[in-house]
Formats: sequence, C-alpha cells, structure tokens
Amino acid sequence: MATSSTATASLHLLLPTSRRRRLLVPRATHSDCTVDRRRFIAHTAAAVAPLVLPPVLWTPAARADDGPALSQWERVYLPIDPGVVLLDIAFVPDDPSHGFLLGTRQTILETKDGGNTWFPRSIPSAEDEDFNYRFNSVSFKGKEGWIIGKPAILLHTSDAGESWERIPLSAQLPGNMVYIKATGEQSAEMVTDEGAIYVTSNRGYNWKAAVQETVSATLNRTVSSGISGASYYTGTFNTVNRSPDGRYVAVSSRGNFYLTWEPGQPFWQPHNRAVARRIQNMGWRADGGLWLLVRGGGLFLSKGTGITEDFEEVQVQSRGFGILDVGYRSQDEAWAAGGSGVLLKTTNGGKSWVRDKAADNIAANLYSVKFLDDSKGFVLGNDGVLLRYLG
Repeated sequence: MATSSTATASLHLLLPTSRRRRLLVPRATHSDCTVDRRRFIAHTAAAVAPLVLPPVLWTPAARADDGPALSQWERVYLPIDPGVVLLDIAFVPDDPSHGFLLGTRQTILETKDGGNTWFPRSIPSAEDEDFNYRFNSVSFKGKEGWIIGKPAILLHTSDAGESWERIPLSAQLPGNMVYIKATGEQSAEMVTDEGAIYVTSNRGYNWKAAVQETVSATLNRTVSSGISGASYYTGTFNTVNRSPDGRYVAVSSRGNFYLTWEPGQPFWQPHNRAVARRIQNMGWRADGGLWLLVRGGGLFLSKGTGITEDFEEVQVQSRGFGILDVGYRSQDEAWAAGGSGVLLKTTNGGKSWVRDKAADNIAANLYSVKFLDDSKGFVLGNDGVLLRYLG
C-alpha cells in the first residue's frame, strides 16, 4: 500500500529550437522601410485577428499514486495501518452483503454492503495485550462461521458473525492452524501446517483426526520411495488448498515436492515435482485439474483432471515477478496475481494469459485471488491492498 499525495499540474509551451538561416536582402531606403513596416503591421494584424484562444479549463490535480483504472477491478481503501497483509475473506451465505476480511496485526474487518466499504470489527475474546494475532482463515456455512489464527486461536459464531465465542484448543495441537472450512451445522474441517487434519461436529469442543500421522512421520516411512527433496523437509507446509469436493494439495516448505490428500485416505501422498524450479503454490482448477506456480513466475497446468504428476508450462507475461496465486471464476475465466501488482487473465481455462497492465500501478504484492461466486471476487495483497471484481 502506498501513501497518496496531491501533485500540482502545470502547462508548459515548449518552442523547439531550430537552426536559423540568415536572410540576405538588398539594403532598403528609409522610405522603403516605412512602407514595409506599415505593410508588415497591417498583414500581421489581419492574420492575428481571427485567432481566438479557447478558455483554459481547470481540472483537479491528480493524486500521485493514481493510474489508469483497472479493466475489471477496483481498489477498495481500508481503514487499517500500513503494513497489514490481507490473508482471507468470506461472506455469510444467508446474507451475501455481509462479510469478514482477515489479516496480520490482529486485523478483522467487516462489511455490510458487499465489500464496497469496510470497518474494523472488535471481538473482545480475540484481543489480548500479550499477543499480536495473525488471522489466517475464515469460513461460513449458513450462519455458522469460523476464524482461526496464530498464535493458536479459534473463534466460532452461530449467528452470522453478530457474536463470536472463543473455543479452547489443546496445547498438543501439532503445528499452526492455517486453514478452516465450515462444512455444516456445528461442523468444520481444520488443517495445520504440519499436515494434521481435524473434523468437528459439536462446535469445536471435540476434534477427530482425519489422518493418522503428520507429514514428517509419513516422509520418514517413504523417504526411500524416491521422493526428491524429502530429506530436506522442515516439517511444515508452505501452502495448502482445498477443492470443493474436499481434496487437498499442499506444497512442502522448501518447494521441493508436493503432497495430496483425499477424504478416506489415512496418510498424505507425496509427489515429485515435475518441473526444474521449486514450487511456489498449487491449487485446483474449476474443471478438477491442478495448477502449479514455480518461483520466478512460471505457471504450469496438469494434463487432464484429478491428481497427477504430469504438467505442461503455459507462457505468461509476469515481467519476471513471481506469480503467487490463481483463482478461477468459471471453467474458462481465471485470474493470476503476484509480485509488484502482477495481474493476469485467461478466458480459455488457462491455455493463454493476458496481463492487465493497469494493475502495474499498484505498488504491492498480490497474494490471494478469491472468487466467492461468478460475480463476487477479491484480490488480497500486502500493505492493505484489496481489489474488488467488477465484472
């Protein structure tokens, strides 16, 4: 996010310098000069008389950080401190105009008009002088909602966010909570950065493990199975994404390999990366296939749908900046966002991408692309940058 200022515009008329030729004319007499002077004044007056300059129209000075408007996005300015990184956004299904926006530095914002304007939301149970919470994930199902953060904090609402209660958590929770999904009445699914997946059906007072071991334990058993980079695993995920049908794909902390999990599987399944560069992020396409981002700006799409290790690269104009996330609005339209305001669009499912140059003016890294439905989408970035989809 950049500081705005007012610039004073001024108009300069620049006359080009050119080489002047010396005109050689016969010497004239005094009478000739008098006649010529009279003729010159008369001709000059006749030539200038019809020329009427239009009035100068004053226009307001533009802000220094203003640029061309985004073709299908607008920036929403937020009442938060500079330096806040926005991390997640969700709306109440029963009231699409009511939503919550999360970020670092204990940031919780609320909207009642569909995301046009936001205001800080105070939740007393989430305010602690000893901690500076990073709120990672928010999710709603009906009026049931959940928020998780780091250090470990779990908030629950059953009245669409009008009131929130803090749910106690076990001190033995493996890893930090990075993702939560509301799945039904009093039910949710939670993931930690060490690969633990838990489900609850009683408002979070009891949780049941959906996998039998953490990723580190799985790799200790499978390190001899040919997973490249498994020995360098530091025990945590870099990113994790969930498909609408409950499948997960996660990237190892160093980007050496990736892992997948499907409901019913007892363990995460590690996969070798099929690309030379380390993986930045992975997620699910609208058709059920996978997209894969590598460090340095590369974008790959899996061949076919489902879980696979077969990918092909797609050419993108990332200007050398890393692409950090992809969000699908439909099977055909998707947007990719990344460092230094990189914003790309595809209308053919990802086969080709066009850069939205108007976003180049945004001096921020864009971390997350969220489409809540085909008409409501947001891009979240650092320095409190929030873009709203206009369609």
